[in-house]
Amino acid sequence: MSPPPVFHDDHAVQLLQGTREFFPALVAAMDAARSDIQFETYIFDCTDGGADVAEALIRAAARGVRTHLVVDGVGTGPLPTAWAARMLAAGVQVRVYSRLGPLGLLLPHRWRRLHRKLCVVDGRLLFCGGINVLDDFHDPNHGALEAPRLDFAVCITGSLVQQASEAMEQLWWRMQTVRDVARHQIPQALRSLRAAWQHHPAVPDAAVDGTLLPAPGGMRAALLLRDNVRHRTRIEQAYRRAIGAAQHEVIIANAYFLPGGRLRRALVAAARRGVRVRLLLQGRYEYFMQYHAARPVYGALLAAGVEIYEYAPSFLHAKVAVVDALGERPWATVGSSNLDPLSLLLAREANVVVEDAAFAADLRQRLEHAMQHEGRRIDPASYAHRPWRERLLDRVAFGLMRLALWVTGKRY
Repeated sequence: MSPPPVFHDDHAVQLLQGTREFFPALVAAMDAARSDIQFETYIFDCTDGGADVAEALIRAAARGVRTHLVVDGVGTGPLPTAWAARMLAAGVQVRVYSRLGPLGLLLPHRWRRLHRKLCVVDGRLLFCGGINVLDDFHDPNHGALEAPRLDFAVCITGSLVQQASEAMEQLWWRMQTVRDVARHQIPQALRSLRAAWQHHPAVPDAAVDGTLLPAPGGMRAALLLRDNVRHRTRIEQAYRRAIGAAQHEVIIANAYFLPGGRLRRALVAAARRGVRVRLLLQGRYEYFMQYHAARPVYGALLAAGVEIYEYAPSFLHAKVAVVDALGERPWATVGSSNLDPLSLLLAREANVVVEDAAFAADLRQRLEHAMQHEGRRIDPASYAHRPWRERLLDRVAFGLMRLALWVTGKRY
């Protein structure tokens, strides 16, 4: 197990729920930017509220702010022509992470995606969470939604902002290096490679309007970045440490839930030693694999006393957890990482961990409301006697997921 994350206690962290809270805060920060916007997202969709974010990026670039946008090659299709032209004309620099190519996802190495959602403004303000640039009432596959997705992000000031900025800067210049090499521009590639390892330049102290920052505070927080090189298990290990230390309560809300054996055993062990363990999971059908492959793991969890709720009004997209919010050592995380093989073994992810009583209590209250008023609790007896067709689909999906893991050579 790798060393625990390094915490600093100079942070102010504000919890944001859904795009109705996240987008206005993000747009306001971009409109106040004076030097630099670094932005990474899996999905960038210009429908409804997403258009507000796109407009803010264009306004910032047009007034001379260095504006870098990185989107994933699977999550984000080609931007609409009109939007792409406007971004180019304004000076927004857009890069696509890991374009699929002619064979698409048939190549296992293409399963490694950029799934983290990060935005740093002027080197002083960080947004991190699970929310894409995708309006909560719009879905590319299902159209208009009657109720908003359940998802969260945080707005942060403090030490970890620079850590996020440097990680984003390195990824940007590594992508630029690959692009230069592909164009046979070797001198430019060498300059890009050097830039990837240089310290991101500081910005003026006056940058970022102070009215946009979370209230000053001394909140303990750490940033967990998952990659496929040095930090392959950081997020999963943080979950396991927190669950293993839990004394009273564990609440996890996760969109795509298929934890590996060690994480499942940690949840079962917590429940058996008297910790109340509650899971809020996806209740609406979205994708065959993610929906059905999760259900075979419910049995052992329910047998151990874990409470499982499925979110009913709309799609659940949250990737958050809170442990012992009302105890002496509160722990909470908000980020992009699902508890499934794609996130924990293959994707670039980013989670923020916060050890603060007020923050943990706020997140706990919102999850309590969702479980009690918008969740359906799974009855163990009903689960055991679900229709044979459902059980068959569950086993097929679970088997396909195990086969995919075997193809990648990963142990889970």
